[in-house]
Parts: sequence; structure tokens; C-alpha cells
Amino acid sequence: MPNADAPTPPSRLSTRFRGFLPVVVDVETGGFDWNRHALLEIAVAPIDIDENGLLFVSEITSSHVVPAQGTDIDPKSLEITGIILDHPFRDAKPERVALETVFAPVRAALKKHGCQRAILVGHNAHFDLNFLNAAVTRSGHKRNPFHPFSVFDTVSLAGVAYGQTVLARAVQAAGLEWNGEEAHSAVYDTERTAQLFCRIVNAWPSPLPPVLGTP
Repeated sequence: MPNADAPTPPSRLSTRFRGFLPVVVDVETGGFDWNRHALLEIAVAPIDIDENGLLFVSEITSSHVVPAQGTDIDPKSLEITGIILDHPFRDAKPERVALETVFAPVRAALKKHGCQRAILVGHNAHFDLNFLNAAVTRSGHKRNPFHPFSVFDTVSLAGVAYGQTVLARAVQAAGLEWNGEEAHSAVYDTERTAQLFCRIVNAWPSPLPPVLGTP
């Protein structure tokens, strides 16, 4: 009979990336300047692991965001994203509430896997991280689970794995479906970026052994 008091074995994710939990993030914004332009939508997808040590995408959480006071929106960005700010079904949340909405499942995943901190995975990841950090600073949020500057960038990973750096081409090179009509949705881009990340990491046989003499 199983011992109910026996400690739960640690998740393999707790050591796979030096204690970091990969969490895929995509943002839609009002422009390219994270210090000036508004955050309009954010989606996150923590990465999970199965019994065979293969990564897979867990549930995606997203939120539309009310443009923070003092931020700008370039109309050309809305043309690209297709976001209609006053759409009755947009259900946008104030920036701090939106951040808490997407941070909550990240913190739950950190606890589940025994990881120290989340590390942002993105396509051109520092773009997403800079907008995330700017929103955290503006809103005064004190419980940001993400590492402040380290990322996993699928541009670099896909460039090495497939010779492609554009997300649509990298996804297709990985044998995944790409629907251009759904692109520039934070949820869709998060899902495809997460699948791309898992496909590349799962194809890698194992972490390389350290060079002799290194700490």
C-alpha cells in the first residue's frame, strides 16, 4: 500500500533548466517602444513535462489589457493586430489585474515543479520581456515570477534547429500548422511559440556533459 506520507519526488523540470521554469509569453502592444507604448494583450503558457521527460504545453492563460494612463497607441499597430479597443467583448482588465491574472498560473506551475523562478520564452523574447517589465514597474506589482533579464529566445533556437528565424517559417519548418489569419493574437502566437520550443528541446537528446575542469 502506498505511503501517503512519502515525499513527492521532485519534478524533472526542477533540474532541467537550472531551477528555472520555461514559460512562453506573447504580448500585443500599441507600438514598439516599451517605455511609451501601451500593453494591450498578454498570454502565458507554462511548459510541463511527461513521464518520459518530454516537454509539452500546459494551459494558456491570457488577458486583454486596458491601456495604462500615459501610454500611447500607434494606429498602425492596431491595423496589424486587429485589436478593437472599444469592442464590447474585449473584456480588458486594468494593467495590474491583467498581470495578476497571468502570473497566478505561473506561480502555481513553479510550486508544482519545485522551480525557483520562471524564465520567459518568446520569439524575439526581449521585446516581450521589456513590455512585461515596463508594465510591472508602472503598476507597482511586487510579485513578478519572471527572471528580470534572462530569456530563452526561439528566434535563436529555430535558427540553429531549422535555419529559420521568422515565427511562421520556423513553425512550418518544425512540421507544425500555421494559420496566418490567426497570427498577431497573443494566445495563438503563444501556443505556436510554445509548441516550437517543445519540438526543438525534445529533439535534443540530453544536456551536454560539462567540459572537464569547469565548475
